[in-house]
Order: sequence, then C-alpha cells, then structure tokens
Amino acid sequence: MKKGIFLLLVAFIAWLETGLARAETTIELSHAVVGERFEYVIRHGDFLIGLAARFGEPAMAIAQDNGINYNGLIHPGQRLVIDNRHIVPGPLRNGILINLPQRMLFFFRDGNLADAYPVGLGKPTWPTPTGRFHVADLRENPSWTVPISIQEEMRREGKVVLAKLPPGPDNPLGRYWIGLSLSGYGIHGTSAPASVYHFQSHGCIRLQPENIEKLFPEIKIGTAGQIIYAPVLLAMLDDGRIYLEVNRDVYNKGASTLQMLKELAEANHLTSSIDWQRTAQVFKQQAGLAKQVSLRVETLE
Repeated sequence: MKKGIFLLLVAFIAWLETGLARAETTIELSHAVVGERFEYVIRHGDFLIGLAARFGEPAMAIAQDNGINYNGLIHPGQRLVIDNRHIVPGPLRNGILINLPQRMLFFFRDGNLADAYPVGLGKPTWPTPTGRFHVADLRENPSWTVPISIQEEMRREGKVVLAKLPPGPDNPLGRYWIGLSLSGYGIHGTSAPASVYHFQSHGCIRLQPENIEKLFPEIKIGTAGQIIYAPVLLAMLDDGRIYLEVNRDVYNKGASTLQMLKELAEANHLTSSIDWQRTAQVFKQQAGLAKQVSLRVETLE
C-alpha cells in the first residue's frame, strides 16, 4: 500500500513539473512585431558582437545574412543589412515586460508599446528569475555593493575581491539602477556594452547606456512588470502576415514545441494559412528573430 502511494506521488510530481514547464513556455498569439530590416554603414570601432548588442540581432545572423565571415574583419564604410525584428509578447497595459529567451525588454504605456530594447541577462548557471515584480528603487550614479555570492566567485576565480564599487566608468551598474521587488535584482546600465544581448550577468538585466538613459525617466516607484520565459512566439499582423520567432531554450526549461504551435494555430484558425515547411526550418534554425511563415507569397519581408 505504501509503495502504491509512493508511486502515485512520484507520478503526480512528474505530471506537475511537466505542467509547470509547459505553462511557463506557453505560446500565445501576438499581433505586433517590433524592429525593422535596414542598411547600416559600419563606423570606426564597430564589430559584429557590438552591433548585435546594440541592435538586438545575433552576430551570427548578421554574418550569415550578409555573407561575411563571423570571425572576419568589418571595416568603416562597409554596408551591412540588419534585421532586428522581434515578436512583441503581451501586451501589458502599463509597465515592463522582459522575455528571457528573446533577450528583449518591452515597455508599455496605456496599452501601447512605447519602447523595446535588447538586454543582457543571467548566465545559465546564474539565471535571471521569472515572475511579476514592481519597481522598488530608483538611483542615479549608484554605488555597487558586491553581493557575498559574487565575492566568493571572485575569490574562486583568483580575482581581487571587492566589497563595494563607487560610481564611475568602472562601475558595472552604469549610471542608472532600477531596483526590482525581486530581491537583489535590477535593471541597469553597464560598463561593458558588448555584453548586452548575451547571457553573462549574475541575474540582473543590463541595457545599453543610451537605452537605460531613455528608459529611466519613464519609470516610477511602483511601476509594474513581469519577466517571462517564452522561447517561441507567433504573431498575426493586421495585414494578414504571420510571423514566427524561435529562440534557444537557454535555461533548459522545456522549450515550446512544434506541436504546441500547431495547437495554437488551430485554435486561431491559422493552420491553412501557415507554410509548415518554412515553419519547420525556423524551428530548426532557432535564429531568435521574427520570420514570416505566411503561406501566401509576400513581395516584402
């Protein structure tokens, strides 16, 4: 009898964990895409990873789209096509929405998307948490009190152990700190702009210095927000075009599947409007960009 109860308990826990993973990666139909496809002229000091961090397109995708060597050099005056289109999850009525697999932050005002920015997030061994939050602290030119856990990491790696860093160009928080009610976590600038659009932090959310400078004045104490984990997004625009975005399941939470996408398409009567061969390619590539999967041929991407 006890063995039977134990087996039932194990089965229930497994079912619950599967249900939670599925819920956390649930796909919902969106109706908006942000970003654009445009030409960019290389300036002195530009490099692919820096462009990826600034615009929110993976460096490898920039290289592939332009037929250049990922490890090669780019030079001033060179023209590159940038495509940084992303599907907008949500929307929220007001506040901040961060989708971790996308590495994107979306700011909503009065039900409309006001801004969207690429962000740097926690490394897989130190992930950024999901959940609802509100802004609990706002500081300009913050000092950084180094958490004990990071001090221990510094010690393990043979680095100089720091307890506190004053404001300045070497402060990893940059010039602005938006503290969240998720204890210990915040949205901030960075002294390493190229780290944005990567998973390299200790869980905090990094923005490019120019982007945090624009976002900071829009935020107030109490501003609501949510951090979600949705690797796969589907959008149908007002003109009938259908876009799919598939991001890597970097935190190994159990990514949304092609079957889940088919169920969403069926629920929204889109099954016959989607090019499923193209859809399978987008799933395989996991490029992290909005790709058109409409069955009808479009003259413009």
